[in-house]
Amino acid sequence: MDRASALQQLRAASNQLSAQITQMHPLVPGLADGPTQSEVLKALFELTKQVEVVKKHLIRLEKSEDTALM
Repeated sequence: MDRASALQQLRAASNQLSAQITQMHPLVPGLADGPTQSEVLKALFELTKQVEVVKKHLIRLEKSEDTALM
């Protein structure tokens, strides 16, 4: 697999993960258990942060490639 394909697939997967995590947030109150809700929200926040880190690195790599092509 070449770099462009890997970047494209990683970006698509990252976007899907972000969308899935976002869909989970409104479901948390349905757990009706404060401590569990708190821990689940903390975990979802950490997941969101890590997915955003991946996306940021992909963007940097894409920008460095664009600069190298100029």
